[in-house]
Amino acid sequence: MTQPVYRLGVDIGGTFTDVVLIADDGTIFSKKVLSTPQDYSQGIENGVAALLQSLNIPGSAISEFVHATTVATNTIIERKGARVGLVTTRGFRDVLEIGRFRTPRLYDIDYKKPDPLVPRQLRCEVTERIDAHGEVVTPLDYACLDAAVATFRQAGVEAVAVTLVNSYVNPDHERAAAAYIAERLPAITVTASVDLLPQLGEYERTSTTVVNAYIRPVVGRYVDALKMRLARLGIEAPLMIMQSSGGISPGEVVARQPIDIIESGPAAGVLGSARLGRHIGEGEMIVFDMGGTTAKATIIEDFAYALCPETEVGGGAALGTRMIKGAGYPVQVPTIDIAEVGAGGGSIAASDSAGGLQVGPRSAGAEPGPVAYGRGGTQATVTDANLLLGYLNPAALVSGELALDSDGARQVMTALGERIGLSVTETAAGIHNIADATMLRALRGVSSEKGRDPSQYTMLAIGGNGPVHACSLAEASGMQRIIIPPVAGLFSALGMLFADVEHQLVTAFYHRLDAVDAAKLAAAFDPLLTRGLGMLHNEGYRQPAQQTLTRFADLRYLGQTSPLTVEIPPGEVDLAALAATFHREHQHVFGYASPHEALQLVSLKLVCRGVPNRQRMPEHVQRHGEKGVATTRRQAYFDAAGWLDTPVISRAALSATPMAGPLIVEEYDTTIVVRPGWQAVRDDWNNVLLTTGQA
Repeated sequence: MTQPVYRLGVDIGGTFTDVVLIADDGTIFSKKVLSTPQDYSQGIENGVAALLQSLNIPGSAISEFVHATTVATNTIIERKGARVGLVTTRGFRDVLEIGRFRTPRLYDIDYKKPDPLVPRQLRCEVTERIDAHGEVVTPLDYACLDAAVATFRQAGVEAVAVTLVNSYVNPDHERAAAAYIAERLPAITVTASVDLLPQLGEYERTSTTVVNAYIRPVVGRYVDALKMRLARLGIEAPLMIMQSSGGISPGEVVARQPIDIIESGPAAGVLGSARLGRHIGEGEMIVFDMGGTTAKATIIEDFAYALCPETEVGGGAALGTRMIKGAGYPVQVPTIDIAEVGAGGGSIAASDSAGGLQVGPRSAGAEPGPVAYGRGGTQATVTDANLLLGYLNPAALVSGELALDSDGARQVMTALGERIGLSVTETAAGIHNIADATMLRALRGVSSEKGRDPSQYTMLAIGGNGPVHACSLAEASGMQRIIIPPVAGLFSALGMLFADVEHQLVTAFYHRLDAVDAAKLAAAFDPLLTRGLGMLHNEGYRQPAQQTLTRFADLRYLGQTSPLTVEIPPGEVDLAALAATFHREHQHVFGYASPHEALQLVSLKLVCRGVPNRQRMPEHVQRHGEKGVATTRRQAYFDAAGWLDTPVISRAALSATPMAGPLIVEEYDTTIVVRPGWQAVRDDWNNVLLTTGQA
């Protein structure tokens, strides 16, 4: 008898670590454990070991291990990265501090941007110069490199970033400098900008390279530690890590280029949502993902999510709008366009100096967590409020594995209510509604702020807390249809198992479109094609049917600052069609187009995907052991309707026959709150579909 084969996905959140195991027939096994902030890989080992042991499955049965991690982002936010040195062209030492004239607080004269990741004394200038056409003006001075090496050695530098001006046109000096430093400082990592971002824009290129250097030693150690833990569990499958763009990449590649996993965790849920939408025919969706620390929103149109060519890290939660910049460090890597706010189940509620109620962005996280978790928390949180409103099981979560302290939650809620002059119920309802108002900003950030009417989209709610707040948020934004997918609370861990291996390569191509030859443009992709095919070949995708290569060009109107990325269809390059596509995309994104204006090509990109022989998304998924249970009831609070006697059922108890709210659907990983005026059914893919009476 052939041994079953399983694929394993693990997603680390601020509060929980989610583990999902999927069999070839679509059967899902899952485990949810508290995260271990002191060493996140420990939480992974704990969760995976517990799940495999409970199922009596050997590690050798795991054919694929995919992981989404926040280690890169946390390293920057917590300023726990490596001690970095920077080598740059003479005269460009202070480019990190000069930056761009952007600020997220236009009228705040006290606002201070985050300090550069490289202190000024570790930014070393070298004498060299290559002009904008790639011609050497001043040879590379190796004596300057010797001085830089001595400075770095004395300062105990752990990583070096090398960014020379105009290296994107001619990389010779930069590659020579990087090799020279690496040879003399063999114990440290060296990152050259031409290996990450060979394109125009010295500030963005320098910032991207420095961020990569800053997190590279930390991510490298994390990847090595995780591989050791997997080996200890008997898992021999290669470690794959989710990228910010929605693809996955081998651990060793990520260890060299960790800049690609800055938004690893949120990307997994969005990728899974897009794949699910295509599978069930839902092409227009707003994905709402609420976890323990943050809430995120993404828009999917025509079955596809949008990619941003640049994002900022280290500046806190962001609303995802491209108009608000300057709070963090810019990195130019393709990232799924996600709006994020500091509101989650662990968001802390407190009274302000005026006696008002505030919620977030501070979070209780996994340690100590909400008061109800009984792990030492002392401040009321959104989870405590939802518990006291009757939305959550008063005894325990995750099928009884996490006992809840309802009395403790009530005590802190009472104390908070006394400070602001409200009852326990009014205080809990206020916390819930304020959290909704904060999260509504994220939904609007990807819809109405970009000219989209949210009422024309279906909400797909995921995350441990997403289905709790989905109905109230949908009502506030005018949405009339909600999808709650299977294992919604662990959907990011499931979604990453639907992702393909992906590599995004870029090269500079700075030409006016009306002055370029189509054959020359096509030929400029040749080095990228050679490199991309080599990477896929090394990862086992060796047949043409296993390789998907998609070309893109970054264009802008002549004189513009920011380009737009448009796809170049297969076959011969049609420059007129490329221009027409750009004008349409510009109209779609910015609301206007100027077909009479000249266009500027900035860079070319190639996306290389490995296509597996077996379908990554099953035709049907079903949680192992899921079955209907006897209906119970409890009191739940619904604003103007007050306290209502509410049925509590399982997902399996739902069918194609609508059940009207109020209704609570309890699952291992989440709770679905169906408000009055909504109704719930279950479809063939095991999704719960919620609609209003008018839908």
